[in-house]
Amino acid sequence: MTMPRAFGRRLGCLPAETRAGQPSLAGLRMMARRAPERLVRVGIDPAPLMLGNDRLGDCTAAGLGNHIRATAALAGFQVAVREADAILFYERSTGYRPGDAATDRGGVEVDVLACAARGGYALADQTFYPVWGSVAPDDLNALRLVMAGMGAAYLGVRLALADQAEGGVWDTTTPGDQMPGSWGGHCLLAWAYDGVEEESVVSLLTWGGIQRATWRWVRSRIMECHGLAWRQLMPAGADWDALIAANAAFLEGV
Repeated sequence: MTMPRAFGRRLGCLPAETRAGQPSLAGLRMMARRAPERLVRVGIDPAPLMLGNDRLGDCTAAGLGNHIRATAALAGFQVAVREADAILFYERSTGYRPGDAATDRGGVEVDVLACAARGGYALADQTFYPVWGSVAPDDLNALRLVMAGMGAAYLGVRLALADQAEGGVWDTTTPGDQMPGSWGGHCLLAWAYDGVEEESVVSLLTWGGIQRATWRWVRSRIMECHGLAWRQLMPAGADWDALIAANAAFLEGV
């Protein structure tokens, strides 16, 4: 099965699944509060890259590479992630074999995250290891807390055919087929937002750029939400230690 294509944009996030004992962010101190009313990151360039997602269904791998870059941008520097790095991780995390289109099937986000936590996301000169946890996809306050506290949220969404139109803001009011999933599943990052009302705009990192969408669109399309932090890029702390312990327990049980 090949991944759906539209205007050089490929999809590749398989339906959301849960695994026994997978890490949760629910018990962390950072999650026990109300999210900021706005998360404005003007002047901070997350510099997202395509990372092969224009020709392969490697959005789950591209999303992790771009999360590294977004986290680094928040700290005032940048990390080089090559297309080859994302494709190599796509191979490791999903079984894709270069040149064999039948193996370009996309990935399950929780399995992709577990693969990265276990074996790392290898770049040319270093390997990054994430710790991660999930939140309920219908809890937008938790999603916003992940964005504010962990740099960006790693989302699985069900795109509709109406979302194929390029330019403008993704919304549930645009013309066309609005059925979630009628186009397919996609992995992208939630990066910033200008408010918390249904019509407020969220900035999403995908396909090497920033796509704007409304919160009501996010509510309609989201199927899973994960927060992750990279061991080399994040400071230690009580939440950090708890997240490491939860990840260790999950990996030991797999």
